Amino acid sequence: MSITITERAAQHVSNFIAKRGKGIGLRLGVRTTGCSGMAYKLEFADAEQAGDLSFESHGVRVFVDPKSLPYLDGTELDFVREGLNEGFKFNNPNVKNTCGCGESFGV
Repeated sequence: MSITITERAAQHVSNFIAKRGKGIGLRLGVRTTGCSGMAYKLEFADAEQAGDLSFESHGVRVFVDPKSLPYLDGTELDFVREGLNEGFKFNNPNVKNTCGCGESFGV
């Protein structure tokens, strides 16, 4: 099982953590919500939590709780710019469907 992060996303995270002045990486998870069933949770991690699984790509650590990992296994986190919009993009091979608004997904 693994989670990866692209070099572009890692650079963005590293820059943000440096500006923030604290943090050891990203925390990635899922929560039940929306019309398709699940949504991503993404936040900066200031400490490792008990039970966390840790993955590292391009010098950035990604922490995932054990309950979220089956839904996220194989996911690549990227940072993309499309026109005036920019943000993280989840390339998750487990996703079977997404809602029309793009807020939630199903596996």
